[in-house]
Amino acid sequence: MKDRLAQLRSMGITTVMITGDNPLTAAAIAAEAGVDNFLAQASPADKLNYIKKEQAEGRLVAMTGDGTNDAPALAQADVGLAMNTGTMAAKEAGNMVDLDSNPTKLIEVVAIGKQLLITRGALTTFSIANDVAKYFAIIPAMFLATYPALGALNIMGLHNPRSAVLSAVIFNALILIALVPLALRGVRYRPQGAGALLRRNLLIYGLGGLISPFPGIWAIDQLVYLFGLA
Repeated sequence: MKDRLAQLRSMGITTVMITGDNPLTAAAIAAEAGVDNFLAQASPADKLNYIKKEQAEGRLVAMTGDGTNDAPALAQADVGLAMNTGTMAAKEAGNMVDLDSNPTKLIEVVAIGKQLLITRGALTTFSIANDVAKYFAIIPAMFLATYPALGALNIMGLHNPRSAVLSAVIFNALILIALVPLALRGVRYRPQGAGALLRRNLLIYGLGGLISPFPGIWAIDQLVYLFGLA
């Protein structure tokens, strides 16, 4: 349990145990479980108000519970995970039901959610960087006949406007196909802070998106010109 909670801390997530038990019992259980904080002798209203307070401070709150007294808080939380062995009120109030009734399953839910967000961010970052680089790669060749001075910017030596545009279209189709496996598999999530994840995302997918069009479009342009397609 403590190892799983350590994973949450590495994600920048604070864990709080809210219970109706007395403070001594709650403190002992919290120390044994390894949670960051606890709230004892909490009524359903206390649980609900605690979540509202965290949300008012700009935090996203995920909660897991199984009792009727957890239902209001489960409904209020951004992510409410009810136990399958819990009451019907709890299961109806939550966003999802854990069929295994394992409280640590919430960690997997958070990790999967982060992986989905990271994957979407990676694909978006790559696509934007790729489109920007693509235009810089082909615009000098596209307008070379109209503005000969742009020849200095045609660093890849694309043959003519038609071959440049056709090469960019073919490259775009190929890159979309290449991104399908990544979208289906997802970007591997590693428990890191938001800053480290952002730097990694920009380094791999942002820089990759900026660089890949240049050799890709150049190679396609050579083939297009070789086979007389443009």
